Amino acid sequence: MAKSWYILHVYSGYENKIEKTIRIMIDAGDLSRDIVTDIKVPTEDVTDVKDGKKKTISRKILPGYLLVEMDLPDNGWKAPCSAIRKITGVTGFVGSNLSNKPQPIPSEEVKRILQRSGDIKGDRQMRMKQTYSPGEQVKIIEGPFESFSGVIEEVNPEKNKLKVMVGIFGRSTPVEVEMSQVEKV
Repeated sequence: MAKSWYILHVYSGYENKIEKTIRIMIDAGDLSRDIVTDIKVPTEDVTDVKDGKKKTISRKILPGYLLVEMDLPDNGWKAPCSAIRKITGVTGFVGSNLSNKPQPIPSEEVKRILQRSGDIKGDRQMRMKQTYSPGEQVKIIEGPFESFSGVIEEVNPEKNKLKVMVGIFGRSTPVEVEMSQVEKV
């Protein structure tokens, strides 16, 4: 037996309630701490820019899903899985049905999700809620090019960066800026 992460599908909006219910079941002894070792509702911080004001909010990375770390035995896996499936709001484990043992997700995928949520060390970045697309007019509101306006040439949502064509000394020059440094005109 080895610990692995499983994805539990739940009703959207019930993630925190079901996480709490599973933790209560563990504390009450209905689920073994040796089998269910951890539960996570992965969230990330998102910066929302409205009217030039930044507001950071926490957003679920996988709405409608929980990550459950379990050490499922080859024999006797049905009892804990059945107990979790019976919780109101749980639809089941991703990739399995009632008669099959749930399949763990690959460790690389777990690492990527947990880095994004900040639960393990890695390149956690603040995500922007505001969406930009090439051709939009923006004004740079901070940084060395503050008060310059330009047109978005390229959008890189993974790095939260934009390439903006800005007029400097009468020439159109590409400038790379963070999404948090601009606002739509």
